[in-house]
Amino acid sequence: MKKRRITPLRILVHVAGWVPLALILFDFYRDNLTANPIQAIEQRTGLYALNFLVLSLACTPISFIFGWHEPTQRRKALGLYGFMYASLHMITFVGIDYGFNFYNMQKDLSSKWYIFIGLTAFLLLIPLAITSFDYWMKKMGKNWKRLHALVYIVAPLVVFHFILAVKGNLARLQGNLSQPLIYGGIVVLLLILRIRPIKRGLIAVRMKIQNSLRARKALEQAFDK
Repeated sequence: MKKRRITPLRILVHVAGWVPLALILFDFYRDNLTANPIQAIEQRTGLYALNFLVLSLACTPISFIFGWHEPTQRRKALGLYGFMYASLHMITFVGIDYGFNFYNMQKDLSSKWYIFIGLTAFLLLIPLAITSFDYWMKKMGKNWKRLHALVYIVAPLVVFHFILAVKGNLARLQGNLSQPLIYGGIVVLLLILRIRPIKRGLIAVRMKIQNSLRARKALEQAFDK
C-alpha cells in the first residue's frame, strides 16, 4: 500500500477545511451570528462551499501553468470540503429554515429561482462526492472523467444561485452583484484555461521559460569553472 506523504500543503488544506466550521460553532456558542443566525449560517456555509469549489477548480490550471503537481493531489479533499459545506448549507436551509416542510418549499420554487438552481447544483454534486474515491475511479474507468466533468456545469450554477440569492438583476446590473460577479469571473477564467489550445499554449510557454532558465544556469556554471 502506497504511503501518503504529509506535506505543508496537505496540512494547510485540511486546516482550512475545518477552521470555517469551527468559527461558525464558536460564533454560535457566543451568540454572535447576527440578529438572524439561520441566515448567517446559510450565507457562510454557502460561501465556504463556493470557495472550496473554486479552489478545487484551480488545482489543475495551477499544476500545468507552474509545473507544480501537488495541487492536483489535493483537489479531491478540496472538493469534498466543498460538498461538506454545501451539505451544511442545504441542511440549514431545508431543515432549519423550512423545517423540512417540502410543501412550502415547493410553493416557493416558482417564485424563488435561486432555490431551484441551488438544489440542482447540490444534486449534481452528490454523485461527484460519492465517486470521488479511488475505488470508483478504477471501477468506472473513462466514465469517471465524464461524470466529473459535471463540475463545469455545477460551478456556473452555484455562481448564478449566488447572484439570485443576493437579489441581483444580472441583466440590469442591479443589486449587490460585486462579490458574485468576482466569483463568476474567476470561474469563467478557470474554465477558459482548461480549453485544450490555451492549455497547450500555457504549457509551451512554461517549458520555454524553464528551458531558458536551465540554459542560463548552465552558462553561469560554465563561466564559474
